[in-house]
Amino acid sequence: YSDVSFDVAVIGGGIVGLASARELILRHPNLTFTLLEKEKELSLHQTGHNSGVIHSGIYYTPGSLKAQLCVRGAMLTYQYCQKKGVPYKKCGKLIVAVEREEIPRLKALYQRGQVNNVQDLRLIDAKAIREKEPYCRGIMALDSPNTGIVDWQLVALTYGKDFQEAGGTVITDFEASDIKVAAESAAGSAEGLKYPIIIKSSQGKEVRCRFVLTCGGLYSDRLSEISGCSSEPRIVPFRGDYLVLKPEKNYLIRGNIYPVPNPRFPFLGFHFTPRMDGSVWLGPNAVLAFKREGYKLFDFDTQDFINAVSYRGLQKLVMKNIVYGMGEIYRGVFTSAQVKNLQKFIPELSPSDVLRGPSGVRAQALDAEGNLVDDFVFDGGKGELGSRILHVRNAPSPAASSSLAIAEMIADELEKRFQL
Repeated sequence: YSDVSFDVAVIGGGIVGLASARELILRHPNLTFTLLEKEKELSLHQTGHNSGVIHSGIYYTPGSLKAQLCVRGAMLTYQYCQKKGVPYKKCGKLIVAVEREEIPRLKALYQRGQVNNVQDLRLIDAKAIREKEPYCRGIMALDSPNTGIVDWQLVALTYGKDFQEAGGTVITDFEASDIKVAAESAAGSAEGLKYPIIIKSSQGKEVRCRFVLTCGGLYSDRLSEISGCSSEPRIVPFRGDYLVLKPEKNYLIRGNIYPVPNPRFPFLGFHFTPRMDGSVWLGPNAVLAFKREGYKLFDFDTQDFINAVSYRGLQKLVMKNIVYGMGEIYRGVFTSAQVKNLQKFIPELSPSDVLRGPSGVRAQALDAEGNLVDDFVFDGGKGELGSRILHVRNAPSPAASSSLAIAEMIADELEKRFQL
């Protein structure tokens, strides 16, 4: 397809890229769109390696984009799954306090959820916890009945089907390795070139387009760099390993059970999550991954590793969290240490009840000061190329839950920047 030209190319076939491509083509049926994905199939990485929760929007700072997008996104997700016949379960979620000192934080979360307009939240006592989760112990919990579970990979593939049915072209096995302005358009011929941007794949194939949207997830910073835009925020990969309950122990868990989050650390802590296939996952921990798509315990990529450890922002983060990080690595290697943590919630759990499960790698954006970048980051650049490109640099968790709302926002942003 050397002569393939489109109005808009979306790079990245994860849930954010697919949702955005779908939204754009539904709004602009008269434009031509392509979606480029480096793997042989869509939604293999963060989209295909997460805990499958539809978050309701409790945790996020009131007024932040995260809060607005999550609450709206969850509502849109339920409507979408209903309409498309994608199976989901509204199994609910308890955020459980097991220590007295967690109660003020739990009450604050309840207030936050109210301000964020999360429906049907209530604080419940130990007895009510047992009614919802017979094997769970806690002194107080926040009950969120509208939290659910779904197979996000299936949702993303359904977005992809919508995109194709609306006339969009999906090209897999296309790893964007260069994004540049075609030489002949720089000559400034009066009518200019209709498709001034060339995206080259690592195998030397080319796609031409007028505008580019990148949704690269774990590689969002690299895509920005090859197009001559900023290299910050940098992506630092964190691996999360899950444990799985042995099937005969699945009766211990009915819905999602989460701890009260630790204010010092952005990850939401180890949680119990039922899956659509009936299994129960426990996890994830959060350890620095030495490879951007390294799902195995000892995966290592020299370039990714050097890239991460030479980044000043990461060095600062490590120094701030060294003790916690060491504990996470220890718990990752010795499952019995992890189970001990979980017994605070489910006393009946024993180390022999769990098996090592799958892993995911999450793209954590980090600035040079070692701060975890918590909200969405969009950027473009200057000049002929920069003014035709929009990078989604950070689409932080809960991006899957928020995907349909994120897509609306990205489409608005694209329309504004490129006057589509």
